[in-house]
Amino acid sequence: MTSEDITPPAAIEATPEQARMSLIEHLQELRTRLIRAFIAIGLGFILAYAIADPLFHMLTWPIREVSGGKVLLIGTGVGEAFYTKIKVALIAGLFIASPAVFYEIWKFIAPGLYETERRMAKPFVFFATLFFVLGGYFCWAVVFKIGYAFFLDQYASIGVTPTIRISEYLAFSAKLLLAFALTFEMPIFAFFFTKLGMIDYKMMFSYWRYAILAIFIVSAALTPPDMVSQFLLAIPLLLLYAISVGVAWMFRIEPAEKSAATTPKPQQPEIV
Repeated sequence: MTSEDITPPAAIEATPEQARMSLIEHLQELRTRLIRAFIAIGLGFILAYAIADPLFHMLTWPIREVSGGKVLLIGTGVGEAFYTKIKVALIAGLFIASPAVFYEIWKFIAPGLYETERRMAKPFVFFATLFFVLGGYFCWAVVFKIGYAFFLDQYASIGVTPTIRISEYLAFSAKLLLAFALTFEMPIFAFFFTKLGMIDYKMMFSYWRYAILAIFIVSAALTPPDMVSQFLLAIPLLLLYAISVGVAWMFRIEPAEKSAATTPKPQQPEIV
């Protein structure tokens, strides 16, 4: 083998065919991760459906609690109770399968990370799952009580006894549960993006006006179309953003570390 047999790295360029294959492989990897995540959710659904009845009673407990048991939940369709159980099991299945889902998300982005960054897989999965569940629990234990108490007071103010369809109650509750579960991930992603050198606390603090605007837009998009639900989500989101700034400050990396984190990996010369 002579020196002419070694092609310098700078002279190596990806052909259109190679770039296309790289994109196809990327999409295939995404498909694989999505399939595995859906399988995990399906298994969680099966487990949750076995206890769908107590899960439904747990989900309706907040409105029964704040109303003193006076609210009447009704079904107006022949199969509404059955479909309600399926929806409840799907929501619970997502929470049960959340560790596997977050693991698949991490495995999808891991190939683009450094070896030291890939070691954060277990902390990411653990804390992402923890905050996801905490967000759902906070919504169920705190937000539901405040929101339902307000809405029931509006019925009382006009002298009307509320009679609520279970499908409408479930749709309203599911949106809020998932919205809070997802938005509670903000400090987790702030931590990992900071460790990866993608953001820092100075940047987050300087864009606080835009962050507030984005928070209210996201709250309007994720919640049912009423101002109370939007504010019930926006207020914790503002607090979570402030916590995320603090997290980014606590785990900030020095300029030298940031430079090392963003420096491209050296490529080995290709021998042909």
